[in-house]
Amino acid sequence: MSENRTVLKVLRGEAVFPPPLWMMRQAGRYLPEYRATRKRAGSFLDLCYDPDFAVEVTLQPIKRFGFDASILFSDILVVPHALGRDLRFEEGRGPVLTPITAAEIGLLKTETFHVNLEPVYETVRRLRTSLPRETTLIGFCGAPWTVATYMIAGHGTPDQAPARLFAYREPAAFRSLLDILAEQSAAYLIRQVEAGADALQIFDSWSGVLDEASFRTFCVAPVAKIVSRVREVYPDVPIIGFPKGAGANYAGYRGETGVNGLGLDWTVPLEQARQLQAGGAVQGNLDPLRLVAGGPALAEGVDAILGKLGGGPLIFNLGHGITPETPIPHVEEMVRLVREAKR
Repeated sequence: MSENRTVLKVLRGEAVFPPPLWMMRQAGRYLPEYRATRKRAGSFLDLCYDPDFAVEVTLQPIKRFGFDASILFSDILVVPHALGRDLRFEEGRGPVLTPITAAEIGLLKTETFHVNLEPVYETVRRLRTSLPRETTLIGFCGAPWTVATYMIAGHGTPDQAPARLFAYREPAAFRSLLDILAEQSAAYLIRQVEAGADALQIFDSWSGVLDEASFRTFCVAPVAKIVSRVREVYPDVPIIGFPKGAGANYAGYRGETGVNGLGLDWTVPLEQARQLQAGGAVQGNLDPLRLVAGGPALAEGVDAILGKLGGGPLIFNLGHGITPETPIPHVEEMVRLVREAKR
């Protein structure tokens, strides 16, 4: 039935109108049913690692909105957690880890990596049998640079200065960390495809803080390694790269990494997006705050994207994750605007 999954058609270069749509973080706090399940689960990590809960919340936005793709409910930081690093999520602060030192990088525990992530693979297996047949199932991981920023700082920071300084002061250790994360992330994605994922997305949420040389070394090279490793096993599985904030560096990203689709943040001008679309599928890039605002701001944003990009391979999405304060009627209106759009 994969031939009926419109997201896969677009990722293989086909223009579909109206375009398929889904939202990053579509299983999240803006949904009352998610908040109820999260409360029952007890903690965010329990939600990620319990297949019953993870399947339930992954399916919630599909049942409510009928999106064309479902993305595995998990977190990018399960990779360092599976490598033996401590991880907790604090209310109002987000993820917290003990910062890794250069000396500790060689002590990361790769031998139990897949054992620790087996609940995630079980979630993927259950999702593929539970989702509507026409719904694309997307697996994902965080890009090595973005994951490394959290491992080094121990939490999110505005400009990732701790990771940038670490990379400049300890270049050999930092390269080693990126190499380990690339190898393990590739193995993680391969297992997700094995379990039933149709497509994959690599989130590089902090690529926008780097200069040109660092972007190529810390963002492009590790993602290219992941894509190459996955393609050795699954050459036909489409991969979306999302280097948020890449700006001018978007231009060479697809060719240098080998990804099929480009996830675009909301700051990418639509004329630039159309130029990028000439090389293949693009995904995005509605400002999430237009969705919060609703009304004319939402309609204008949707119309602009469809008007500029609707003639080529496009997956309609936000330019980043949906925010918790987003009203559900606004999501319903966005879905209507896209699905009822005319050329």
